[in-house]
Amino acid sequence: MNNKLLIIGASGHGKVVADIAIKMNKWKEMAFLDDDESIKSSIGLEVIGTTNEVFSHIDEYDIFVGIGDNAIRQKVLEKLEKAGASIPILIHPDAVIGAQVDIEIGTTVMAGAVVNCCTKIGKGCIINTGATIDHDNYIEDFVHLSPGAHLAGTVQVGNGSWLGIGSVVSNNIKITKGCKIGAGAVVVNDITESGVYVGVPVRRI
Repeated sequence: MNNKLLIIGASGHGKVVADIAIKMNKWKEMAFLDDDESIKSSIGLEVIGTTNEVFSHIDEYDIFVGIGDNAIRQKVLEKLEKAGASIPILIHPDAVIGAQVDIEIGTTVMAGAVVNCCTKIGKGCIINTGATIDHDNYIEDFVHLSPGAHLAGTVQVGNGSWLGIGSVVSNNIKITKGCKIGAGAVVVNDITESGVYVGVPVRRI
């Protein structure tokens, strides 16, 4: 771990990521990279270059991908990991993390989120504000749980899936990779086919 942090993406999700990093108080210096050259700073932190410059900073900075889109975040993070970058985990001080929880690199857990015991969260995930994950869940890589999403016990969510704001997943459910679950949707049965699901209970559209 370095004492400097570089965040890729200076707007939207990147701002929240930076705010979490500031509150963690682990890095003496922080900065952004962003491809929008009109953005010179964000929440008081300087934008020091564009994303194609990231590999020149690998030895000096820890690097975190603050991009909300699952597929883009995956592409960038995997390149960084292959290049040997130091990629931290960001957990807001007001998140609650239970015993025997395993969280992989590049994941952020935001304010008010609860992750209960014996849960595994893969790399590059977003556990957004106020989301709850109960015991013995397995959240695979590059999943985004939106604000207020709630997962009961023993749920598995496949790679690259996105669960909308306020969605609910009942216990002992498996959701396959590449799914989008709409806002306020309720999942009460396994989802075995990738796609977009909405409603109470969910249906594929």
